[in-house]
Amino acid sequence: MLQISLIREHKQRVINGLQKKNFKNAEQIVEQVCAEDEKRRENQTELDNTLAESNRLAKEIGILMKEGKKDQAAEAKAKTASLKEKSKELSENLKESESRLQKLLYEMPNLPADRVPAGKTAEDNVVLLQDGEIPDFDDSFLPHWELIKKYDIVDFELGVKITGAGFPVYKGKGARLQRALINFFLDEATKAGYLEIQPPILVNEESCLATGQLPDKEGQMYFANEDKLYLIPTAEVPITNLYRDTILKVDQLPIKNVGYTPCFRREAGSWGAHVRGLNRLHQFDKVEIVQITQPEKSYETLEQMSAHIQGLLKKLELPYRVLLLCGGDISFNAALCYDMEVFSGAQKRWLEVSSASNFETFQANRLKLRFKDENGKSQLLHTLNGSALALPRIMAALLENNQTPEGIRIPKVLQAYTGFDLIS
Repeated sequence: MLQISLIREHKQRVINGLQKKNFKNAEQIVEQVCAEDEKRRENQTELDNTLAESNRLAKEIGILMKEGKKDQAAEAKAKTASLKEKSKELSENLKESESRLQKLLYEMPNLPADRVPAGKTAEDNVVLLQDGEIPDFDDSFLPHWELIKKYDIVDFELGVKITGAGFPVYKGKGARLQRALINFFLDEATKAGYLEIQPPILVNEESCLATGQLPDKEGQMYFANEDKLYLIPTAEVPITNLYRDTILKVDQLPIKNVGYTPCFRREAGSWGAHVRGLNRLHQFDKVEIVQITQPEKSYETLEQMSAHIQGLLKKLELPYRVLLLCGGDISFNAALCYDMEVFSGAQKRWLEVSSASNFETFQANRLKLRFKDENGKSQLLHTLNGSALALPRIMAALLENNQTPEGIRIPKVLQAYTGFDLIS
């Protein structure tokens, strides 16, 4: 959530940032926020003055009673009663104004960093680097949805039977490959200094509001209506919320957490060849890295997280590229985001497998997550997260890129985890 002081003091900068994100009616909502904030402050000032006058009269009544001036004391009491009614009305008005202001602020996305390029769609994203050899496969090579049938390692029809489309069943070596990837990613993160967390996969509304999934992703998450709980779209939500309403000490920073969870996304309206097989699912496994750090260190931290993710892709021997997302493609919460994509040989296209984002103070402001600086002043922290990694498209690329006449070769780094070097 944007800080109201930033909007009030740098109105045009905020409007320009929202427009860079292609946020509709940017100028209108900023004006609404400023008007509501002005109304809130006027209410607050009037309430403070009313309470001060009421307190003054209360003291005066005591003095008048001691002096035997009962008529004047009675008059002062009547004024006090009137002021109490007025303060009650002002308090209610202030509460309503704060609620309207909060709702407006929740609807506003984060501002993009200066580095974020202008643009409207993924076509406007900037390729920063590319690594690894692109496989040159002919049409005889099979896409992963054919390979998983051939080797009987993932069953979509069973998933439809027990749940519905987008909920695959992993079997045999397919299940073991999934587990191997999860353990490999967790071990690599632990080596890099991340503390492993196993969080709940159901969260309350407060948690979704705090990390920005609500109201932006309303309708895109699965909701358990009776208990008013949401199935998490990513481990970022519960892990970051561990630090909600917290003031950290400098010597506790940076916070580095990693967690494996299943993730759930309704993906309403998604169809077509680009989402076939493992390309897009309603339930999938992901290992997430989260960092919380001081503002001046957050962009250095983002580069470190990007390097960690790239290191995983190199060890998996997958050709990949890094994109800097444009204003129109960056997420609601992010100030700057890198996407990592791997090349899928049989599909002959790039598949997104990770996003690494710096949210700056946007989530921390919602979370009320602060630290005390060397002068004892309380400041908002910066939060960051990244997929390290999401499994479905990684698995798709591994199957397609490593197919041989004998079977599917397992990258060397995974063989100690799988216990086999070939799916045949």
